[in-house]
Amino acid sequence: MLPSLFGWHGGSLAVDLGTANTVVFVRGEGIVLFEPSVIAVDEETNNVLAVGEQAREMIGRTPASIRATRPLRHGVITDFDVTEQMLRHFIRKAIGKRRLRRPRVVLCVPSGMTGVERDAVEEATRSAGAGDVSLIEEAMAAAIGAKLPVGEPVGSMVVDIGGGTTEVAITSLGALAIADSLRVGGYEMDEAIVRHAKDRHRLLVGGEGAEEVKLAIGSAWPVVEEREAEIRGRDLSTGNLRRVRLAGADVREALSGTVDRIVDAVRGTLERAPAELAADVMQHGLVLVGGGTLLHGLDERLHQETGLAVSMVDSPLTCVVIGAGRSLDETPVRVRSRRRRRSF
Repeated sequence: MLPSLFGWHGGSLAVDLGTANTVVFVRGEGIVLFEPSVIAVDEETNNVLAVGEQAREMIGRTPASIRATRPLRHGVITDFDVTEQMLRHFIRKAIGKRRLRRPRVVLCVPSGMTGVERDAVEEATRSAGAGDVSLIEEAMAAAIGAKLPVGEPVGSMVVDIGGGTTEVAITSLGALAIADSLRVGGYEMDEAIVRHAKDRHRLLVGGEGAEEVKLAIGSAWPVVEEREAEIRGRDLSTGNLRRVRLAGADVREALSGTVDRIVDAVRGTLERAPAELAADVMQHGLVLVGGGTLLHGLDERLHQETGLAVSMVDSPLTCVVIGAGRSLDETPVRVRSRRRRRSF
């Protein structure tokens, strides 16, 4: 076993605070929490009414005085106070009855975060009850979780498509040698279907319905047998409720803009890579992680566009936090750690 990265005691946490979901890994135990990154707040009293799955079910169904929201956008905090409350709930729930006081946390973040955004997410984590907070790029955590040889002098390519961001990176010698971070992910795909229904069918639909269609018939590459899926919404002409059946080919067309941006990012990363790293990637291929990689045919599209062998990890939704959890003990990666003295 390689020497410990932090030398932390058992009970340290790894947290993947994603736009779509938050996943918590406890050292020595594994994943203990997987919840949607959603919180419902009573705006009159500022009381938290629900967090996680219960709050997700409230989206679009609350009275005016209650706001059910995702406080992160593209992996970045859009509402500091609400994010802090949500993260506090998740940390407390993950700790449960364990006797941990201000646990030390390694937090997964997009590589494209600005310094101000990094400070904000660190501060929110610390205010939520964490002690020392260290940040690890999602792409590096994904590569570790995928069991790529990140500590060796060899180039390994990983593509992590989450709800709000896409991370494309080549790792070598424990660092990101080449990386690109796009503020594009699964939610942009959902929004593309919403726009398609509005423009093509004059139907106003919600993000939840669009996501269901994406999962049912969405694709990035032509399929042998095209399918259809029903979506419900409000007719923009009459105001009445209406149902429309969408064809798989139409949904693929709607998703093409988002998929094109991801493909371009992969190509661009390969073009910027030094010859030696590019040769390694050509030999070993790339690995897909993240919920967005579940889009049917995305692996084939990337293979056709780049000529690379493309594989997907067994657990794309939890690969990042598993990698961050493994980094607590075994992998000598470069992680940004900051310690501050504060009184609470």
